[in-house]
Amino acid sequence: MSDSVIDSAADNQDGGSSPSSHSDDNGAGKAARTPWGRAFDRWRSEHPQAGHVIDFAVVVVIALVLSFIIKTFLVQPFVIPSESMEDTFLEGDRVVVSKLSTSVSHVRRGDIIVFRDTDGWLTESNEPTSNPVRKGLEMVGLLPETGTQYLIKRIIGVGGDRVVCCTDDGRVSVNGTAISETYLKPGSIPSEKEFDVTVPQGKLWVMGDNRQHSGDSRYHMGDAGGGFVDDDQVVGTAFATVWPLNRLSWHTNPESVFGTVDAQSAAK
Repeated sequence: MSDSVIDSAADNQDGGSSPSSHSDDNGAGKAARTPWGRAFDRWRSEHPQAGHVIDFAVVVVIALVLSFIIKTFLVQPFVIPSESMEDTFLEGDRVVVSKLSTSVSHVRRGDIIVFRDTDGWLTESNEPTSNPVRKGLEMVGLLPETGTQYLIKRIIGVGGDRVVCCTDDGRVSVNGTAISETYLKPGSIPSEKEFDVTVPQGKLWVMGDNRQHSGDSRYHMGDAGGGFVDDDQVVGTAFATVWPLNRLSWHTNPESVFGTVDAQSAAK
């Protein structure tokens, strides 16, 4: 594709003379070529295979730059490291996270977020790769990062929410409204641990879908951060599972779970 664009531009330049140009054997377009440009054209004609290599290298560089831009501003891949979000995600799944949710809009209750573990929730640290090839592929976003610690959980409460467990029928309530969490792993209960928290502004209360195997906000209430996740820690929202192919799926916000919470909160 890059060849056709270059050739097209050259044809347009060579095809007609401008009103101020003089007609000669070389043509206006060729007269406008710089010495370096003419020398490069001669070199390409004399070394066609090398010219193809250069074209391929240019395409690769452009692809890597685009990948880096996409990873930095739009989406980023991650690997699910544990069972805490089953059955929504299984250990080893590759997921894609949208960064637009944090740069353009606000995250909502029910969103699945990836966030940086700046509060030390994880007891084991990941060693950054020493392989320079993998390090480069991680940098441009073609492979998930190995050196930085990330967690993936679901938002249950946002700033100002009161999140309580449990109601008389064993459910979590948000702002006084019991929610039916359809995304929980079959056989899980909403929480085996009781809590009653009010989420500070700029913070989030997060929990895993596999509640009995998730070290989430509930188990860090005694930490300095109170178990809350700062908005600035959020990388983005997980919106798709892309590997393995037999688990290819799209993940949307479970609006029906928190819809009545929003309505009641707005009415107060």
